Amino acid sequence: MSKKATTAPKQQRTITEYGTISTILGRETSFSGILNFRKPLEISGEFEGEIESEGFLLVSEGARVRANIKAGTVIVGGEITGNVIATQRLEMLPSGKVNGNIKTAKLQIADGVIFEGNCEMILPNKD
Repeated sequence: MSKKATTAPKQQRTITEYGTISTILGRETSFSGILNFRKPLEISGEFEGEIESEGFLLVSEGARVRANIKAGTVIVGGEITGNVIATQRLEMLPSGKVNGNIKTAKLQIADGVIFEGNCEMILPNKD
């Protein structure tokens, strides 16, 4: 008698123009410190500290980030308290909230976004 191997359904990963998100700090995760990464990263939980990368950062809806951020591309669906430098692009989704100053080469703001701070447009890859 043979048994069929069962596999758990694979969790669908988010694919961006920069590749598949390889690391996720989940909703139940709380992390503080200095965060550096190369491959696309998603924060769905809570983070406090500093974030620095040339890569892609997604702050998901419901996430709370208290940090100064410098990254290539930042997508905001959750809440960020701190200054954000996005050397390539900053996109704020309808559920996004940013309390702090932003510097970016390209900016996209959806209806419903809450943004309190100053915005400075920069040349790509400059801060």
